[in-house]
Amino acid sequence: MLADRGFRGVTFHEAVLRPPSAKTLAITFDDAYRSVIELAFPILSRAGFSATVFAPTDFVGTEEPMAWPGIDHWRETEYAKELMPMSWEELERLAQAGWEIGSHTRSHPRLPTLDDAALENELQSSRQDIERHLAGPCPSLAYPYGDHDARVVAAARRAGYESAGTLPARLTRPAGPLDWPRIVVTRADDARRFRWKISPLARKARATPAWSVLHAARRGRR
Repeated sequence: MLADRGFRGVTFHEAVLRPPSAKTLAITFDDAYRSVIELAFPILSRAGFSATVFAPTDFVGTEEPMAWPGIDHWRETEYAKELMPMSWEELERLAQAGWEIGSHTRSHPRLPTLDDAALENELQSSRQDIERHLAGPCPSLAYPYGDHDARVVAAARRAGYESAGTLPARLTRPAGPLDWPRIVVTRADDARRFRWKISPLARKARATPAWSVLHAARRGRR
């Protein structure tokens, strides 16, 4: 649908800092699951889109299901294979095809809860891991869970990142390239919900203060 409407797929970093046109599309995948290269890569290649993968580098190439709060309850189920990470060779294959490989820290923690030393290690070491394995720059980051604050943003800047993705409930104007909002698309989003989420009307609605109240009420009912 988006290809038919004339959108051009670019990397997250390019979309944030050098968007080529109004119809710029940045598709991002957090966590570097193996399904990205097995399923998403062929689909997006047929549509003519590149994308960005944000990788938690402690898990890349481990050949073990990944686990952290939010996904660890799947590890002892029949779906554990869905938690398998990509290898460095698979990430390199995506990079050679024009995809961007960004950082998702080393171990996928909630960054605002870390002390300064641990925060610095998660941010700097993951960027260095990617640059060493893929022999190229890593200027982009996605905060795990979207969690960040002013201290985390400042640490990301010191670590050498130039752009960083968040996951806000409310789509307000970003404070800068290290506080860039993304729209979450999940398996619950059918074609109708997907069209609504990416529509200008939905994005305007999500910029209003009322959206924050509605979002908080929905979370309270879960």
